[in-house]
Amino acid sequence: MEISWLGHSCFIIKGKGKTVITDPYSPNLGYCLGQPRADIVTLSHLHPGHSYTEGVTNNPKQIKGPGEYEIGGTFITGIATFHDNENGKIKGKNTVYLIEMDGITLCHLGDLGHQLTPKLVEELGVIDILFLPVGEISTIPIDIAIETVGQLNPHIVIPMHYKTDALIMNLKPVDKFLRKMGIREPEA
Repeated sequence: MEISWLGHSCFIIKGKGKTVITDPYSPNLGYCLGQPRADIVTLSHLHPGHSYTEGVTNNPKQIKGPGEYEIGGTFITGIATFHDNENGKIKGKNTVYLIEMDGITLCHLGDLGHQLTPKLVEELGVIDILFLPVGEISTIPIDIAIETVGQLNPHIVIPMHYKTDALIMNLKPVDKFLRKMGIREPEA
């Protein structure tokens, strides 16, 4: 399996059989998505920073919400959550995705906006790789992000949805999360 960060909350995940792209973003975020090819695209919610399917080639299958999906041996489960801690009243719904490919379970939290409930932790199960929003603004605060890591206990955590020089949006940088996790120098 090969995982590449394309910016913001967007990753390209290449497995033995299929290629998945998560949350493709519109060009007005400041990043250049290019025109990546994928078989499957997951969209955590329908904001432009997470649902720009026009930028993805190969006419991929679009997964836009909760449910169970199987596409060519790749299993994806979408779980309903919220984009805020008011049950979606402020920012709406969010879908967390479990992606099972090549014997590995990946979890993309999208723009999760609330703490995980014990029921949700149980539903998510054992996670090998966690894609975690850490930019605080419009997602969970850093303390809840760290708590989420403790609740899910993944083998690998990949931070996403944070401020970079290219990003036009107002988000916090990844540094605070890394410091609180005890990481001095990020691994390349």
